[in-house]
Amino acid sequence: RGKMDGEVEPVEEGDELETAEEISLPKTKKKKKKKKPKAPKANGETNGEESGPQEAEKENDVKSEEPSSAKEAGSASGKKKKKKKASKSTPSGRQTDPPTIPISELYPDADFPPGEIVEYKDGTTARRLADSEEKRALDRASADVLADIRQAAEAHRQVRRHARTFIKPGIKMIDLCERLEATSRRLINENGLRAGLAFPTGCSLNHCAAHYTPNAGDETVLAYDDVCKIDFGTHVNGRIIDCAFTVAFNPRYDPLVAAVREATETGIREAGIDVRLCDVGEAIQEVMESHEVEIDGTVYPVKAIRNLNGHSVAPYQIHAGKTVPIVKGGDATRMEEGEFFAIETFGSTGKGVVHDDMECSHYMKRFDAPHVPLRLARAKSLLNVINQNFGTLAFCRRWLDRLDQTKYLMGLRNLCDAGLVDSYPPLCDVKGSYTAQFEHTIYLRPTCKEIVSRGDDY
Repeated sequence: RGKMDGEVEPVEEGDELETAEEISLPKTKKKKKKKKPKAPKANGETNGEESGPQEAEKENDVKSEEPSSAKEAGSASGKKKKKKKASKSTPSGRQTDPPTIPISELYPDADFPPGEIVEYKDGTTARRLADSEEKRALDRASADVLADIRQAAEAHRQVRRHARTFIKPGIKMIDLCERLEATSRRLINENGLRAGLAFPTGCSLNHCAAHYTPNAGDETVLAYDDVCKIDFGTHVNGRIIDCAFTVAFNPRYDPLVAAVREATETGIREAGIDVRLCDVGEAIQEVMESHEVEIDGTVYPVKAIRNLNGHSVAPYQIHAGKTVPIVKGGDATRMEEGEFFAIETFGSTGKGVVHDDMECSHYMKRFDAPHVPLRLARAKSLLNVINQNFGTLAFCRRWLDRLDQTKYLMGLRNLCDAGLVDSYPPLCDVKGSYTAQFEHTIYLRPTCKEIVSRGDDY
């Protein structure tokens, strides 16, 4: 999400059958001398089928499969690298359409699909040390973190795949957001602060680049000639996936969308352990501003929006302190091992600078919020609601409405004035311009870089 500069294949049934029969095989062999009512019973319990003349055939199948499985086990142990490479996790069940089954139920053993794994660049210290036993041990130690972030990422992938089926001209923006968020809540299996939405769904249009989500009563409708940035997040145990893409129906905007997507890919490629943030920004700007777009006969250069940035991400903290610029001349601070970054870029046909505009909808309790005595009873009550439901994650006014909060605007303003909550108004370039955005979350693991939110779409 944009941050102002200086601102704060499903398992086949046959596979299950084979496993169950292999487990029950020793029993079958022991009972062979006796009459065989018990072997069918075991198979009946496993498969829910009546045993009969086919039982002998099943036994033979199991026996014939034993040598091949043993052979496979032998070859797997002999080729450790192959085993590591082929770590594709398969869901134990099939997702519905539209998606309704939580990701945790699709992968009950928590073997969630990884993102795109990329080795660090040759010649770097990170690449030289990646194969060391120490780094591998550190990587194994982060298994719980990986499970959480990959679960959130898989939820994000499935939600955005479904969202593309209903993000069409004519839909109300408020309906778009609520439908997308309802699907997110189901797939992430929302559970208080342990799992849920990381921030409100951004659906900024045209010259508005970021931080717009409709408030109650907003009747804005998505049009064919709109450029819409869909920016939403999921989290599990505070491990946040911050990922965004741009939707444009009119093909005249394709060059703008392609420029920003390519710039984001450049930022991801350049990022790594010990890489200076300013170098990433310079590479992004060079790619972004090599593009231009023709709209209604006028050619516009694509400009990187210089006061919007990517950012580091920490548990329950969407902006964790480091900013990843998208123009040259930024901070020389280096990226470090174990850090998460949201690499996001914004391109514009306007001035390439955004400012606060329109009605505010996004708010977030400060991560380092001081203890401030509050006199206004409504402010105290509202702060308790925020602490219980959002903690230090971002929220919007629609979410307060959803919690049956009423007449909270004065209390919210009081919390902002007291320095406990920050407001994030929509960020806009000049009217008449068009902006686009792409974003991915990456994890700088000790042994490799993982683009956690990568999917088949982008």
